[in-house]
Amino acid sequence: MIELVIDGRKRDLGGFEVERILPYAKHRMVGPFIFLDHMGPAMFEPEHGITVRPHPHIGLSTVTYLFEGEIVHRDNLGFTQAIRPGEVNWMTAGSGIVHSERTDPKILAHGGPMHGMQAWVALPNAAEETAPAFFHHEAEDLPTYESPDGLWARLIAGEAFGAKANVKTHSPMFYVHWRLQPGAKAQLGAEYPERAAFVAAGAVEVDGRVFKAGQMMVFEPGQPVLFTGVDLGFGAAQVMLLGGDPVGKRFIWWNLVSSSQERIEQAKADWKAGRMALPVDDDQEFIPLPEDPPPPAEPMS
Repeated sequence: MIELVIDGRKRDLGGFEVERILPYAKHRMVGPFIFLDHMGPAMFEPEHGITVRPHPHIGLSTVTYLFEGEIVHRDNLGFTQAIRPGEVNWMTAGSGIVHSERTDPKILAHGGPMHGMQAWVALPNAAEETAPAFFHHEAEDLPTYESPDGLWARLIAGEAFGAKANVKTHSPMFYVHWRLQPGAKAQLGAEYPERAAFVAAGAVEVDGRVFKAGQMMVFEPGQPVLFTGVDLGFGAAQVMLLGGDPVGKRFIWWNLVSSSQERIEQAKADWKAGRMALPVDDDQEFIPLPEDPPPPAEPMS
């Protein structure tokens, strides 16, 4: 039932190391998910934190979810919003948005923990040029479940397990956080054609194999998948379930996603020429257009 196992690859984002899960050469997307980063876990020293300068996006929604720490989002729609553990920042770029992500100066002064996930969800063709938007969701907007035998679950976005999150999505999808105590069992259903599970902490057993933090399993369609928490001395397993219906081939270049290479070229030109406004509260610097990032060899699907 396991089609592929993807090990996270280390990437340095200007002094902060992440594990890049998607895109992956042998499996570029899972449902509409075209990008997945695992941030941390890390403990920042004083005067160190996240400093992602303003940059553009098109054709996608970004989804930020934290286990520990805090990040402040600012965008050129006028939103400034801190995200904390258990909350969701959902930003739909659509026709174009510019945002930054930084550690609050008050936290930066004394340091602190950081552990979380950032995903990009490619928009379906009909919504690629939708108006940009930003939504922040508190924990009460996200359905949760707890079993007596050690499973805790939160539905971050989409629909799964008979529940629906109050997060505006544009295509059929699911994004779930599971916390599995050692010995606890949980089953992922077979409703969606594309499904995966990323282990963010601890370990789980699936199909007779043990998977540890930093690994993602991509599943074959059509069969439910049983998970069991494993005691390797790491405590509870933190697992992110994701997937949904595919949205078709997508090009990705830097922070830009589209079904059209020509649309990406237009966005590159707009950013280079300064035609995309910076966030009002963060307009003193920005990330320049890369001169020569490695382009994808082919559209992602």
